[in-house]
Amino acid sequence: MSRITINPAQCGGRPCIRGMRIRVQDVLEMLAGGMTQEQILADYDELEADDIAAALAYAAKAVSHPVLTAAE
Repeated sequence: MSRITINPAQCGGRPCIRGMRIRVQDVLEMLAGGMTQEQILADYDELEADDIAAALAYAAKAVSHPVLTAAE
């Protein structure tokens, strides 16, 4: 997770990759849109495969909380 940085003065405080202006959200949206890891790495020379893995791990952790609902 050290590859994911959050800086209030950058990208509105959204999680980014290694202090760059590439948001975790950007990487996730590219993957969700059908881009392969190889395509993303070809388009963004500064990214590394471990950055993409870190973005996925960050997203998995972000949605891993339980959802509580009121009993009827």
